[in-house]
Amino acid sequence: MSEGARKPVVAETREELSAVRSAVEGTLALVPTMGALHEGHRSLIRMARQSADVVAVSIFVNPLQFGPGEDFDRYPRTFAADLQACADEGADVVFAPSREVMYPAEPQVTLRSGPMGARVEGVTRPGHFDGMLTVVLKLLNLVRPDVAVFGEKDAQQLAMIRRMVADLNVPVEIVGHPTVREPDGLALSSRNRYLSAAERGTALALSRALRAGEAAVQGGPDAIRGAARAVLDTAVHAAPPLGLDYLVLVDPATFVEVTAAHHGPAVLAVAGRVGATHLIDNLPLQLGSPKER
Repeated sequence: MSEGARKPVVAETREELSAVRSAVEGTLALVPTMGALHEGHRSLIRMARQSADVVAVSIFVNPLQFGPGEDFDRYPRTFAADLQACADEGADVVFAPSREVMYPAEPQVTLRSGPMGARVEGVTRPGHFDGMLTVVLKLLNLVRPDVAVFGEKDAQQLAMIRRMVADLNVPVEIVGHPTVREPDGLALSSRNRYLSAAERGTALALSRALRAGEAAVQGGPDAIRGAARAVLDTAVHAAPPLGLDYLVLVDPATFVEVTAAHHGPAVLAVAGRVGATHLIDNLPLQLGSPKER
């Protein structure tokens, strides 16, 4: 598993993973994914390469984080292409367990995401963060990485993983990587492939709303929300329309809405549905005058 290795070792069972993990010399970075890898995932692997001696990528579509009526069955599964992407980016190990390997029996004990999991994305996807945290903790326990790398596009997910690691004393460093975007501004997502050309045009309102909010940052929280909302109000009446789930300006550590007097870091987050596709996006902001920063 040297840095120059072209093909990653593939582990499909816990026993295979344990054998591979025991042979690792130096530090290990994990990039957890659900597959359908795109340039955003590739950038996570590249960051992991800079963070540790050995890089492992997990590929597992986790059923616990999909609610009734969500896209678990149609979620893209492209393992051959994913494996090639991992090889291209120099990953050393790919852990690709089946559902039976990850959940040999129906889980009786799972994590509860608590108050954070009931906010923002948790309102529209109840139970999602319980399932996400459960599988992430299982992966951390199985792979035992020194570092785990996650994308900042899923800002609430990243905040909750950091909180879980701190609250449960998990011995791993969590590293975030900035959102990677298409040339037109759309945040990269495995779900983008669901969008028709017309739906993609509507979906661009998410990133445009974030940029409008950023442009209004000197006016404070109310101005930021107002500028972003104006863009989204137009998209709600587009053809096809945007079904807006939320637009929030929140504290990045708690995902509680910030007040008009807030100074310091904040996250402007938005989510909606275009056709049958659920999309999220966010932008980190710094509120307050330059002297106050």
